[in-house]
Amino acid sequence: MPLDPETAILLAEFNKQPGLRDVPLEVLRSIAVVPAAPVVAIHDVSDRTIPGPAGALPVRIYTPRAAGPLPVLVFFHGGGFVLGSLDDYDAICRTLALEADCIIVSVDYRLAPEHRFPAAPDDCLAATRWVAAHAESFGGDSGRIAVGGDSAGGNLAAVTALRIRDEGGPHLLGQMLIYPITDRVEPNRSMIENGEGYWLTRDGMEWFIEHYIADERDLTHPHFAILRADNLTRLPPAYVLTVEYDPLLDEGEAFADRLTAAGVPVERIRYDGTIHGFFGMPGLDKGAVAVANAASWLRALFQGS
Repeated sequence: MPLDPETAILLAEFNKQPGLRDVPLEVLRSIAVVPAAPVVAIHDVSDRTIPGPAGALPVRIYTPRAAGPLPVLVFFHGGGFVLGSLDDYDAICRTLALEADCIIVSVDYRLAPEHRFPAAPDDCLAATRWVAAHAESFGGDSGRIAVGGDSAGGNLAAVTALRIRDEGGPHLLGQMLIYPITDRVEPNRSMIENGEGYWLTRDGMEWFIEHYIADERDLTHPHFAILRADNLTRLPPAYVLTVEYDPLLDEGEAFADRLTAAGVPVERIRYDGTIHGFFGMPGLDKGAVAVANAASWLRALFQGS
């Protein structure tokens, strides 16, 4: 279907901006990955540091209400493994916590190129294990934990679920994957047809991966290119969201297909008429609907456990 009118207006503004290769990294990092949205009041938001593989690892904990214990979503932000921050995703995490009625632990994992693969997945695994071990200390339920994220964060959530299966727990109830990166840049249909003019571009994806992956052999490592993992059985139920005008559409849907073929319960949804990055984006009704629908899946997942 054609671009919806709200997306078309925003995209016209986005397309006036220079490409990633034309802006210094420190300037890019000063620009929010997700445009600022109104702050939603929530019971408690607290920053703390937890032990990480390379030292202190910052997290932000969102608690929607006082009564607990509450289930926990460990959330990994997007930004191509290079950009993004706790602040960029503050509004989305507040809304998800309220609408899913769960605690969100948002993880400020190490970014490339200062910290290349596998620093980010190592941080995300360590944070998830810390949540499982310490959930009761912040009102969480250690028996009801899921992982989730968007784009690069969706990749990190899926990789964390895979590593937890292979590396000794803890138990996860689910994985919420919002237009996840699942492979290296391949010349598939969506990468070609949506690779220019829809905010996230093919060249942009190549730029992100150039910053993230130092050793070419890691381009097919399953802890990055999870679509290439040999075995996807015994993974937790997944929510896989894809978008019509997204270079990552085909790899996201291919990953959902592989999960289904492996016997993993998958709820999949594709939003037509919009672009990568729309999830929770201010000014897009579809973005608000997408957050609400993902929160509904989370709430049902946690209530059914």
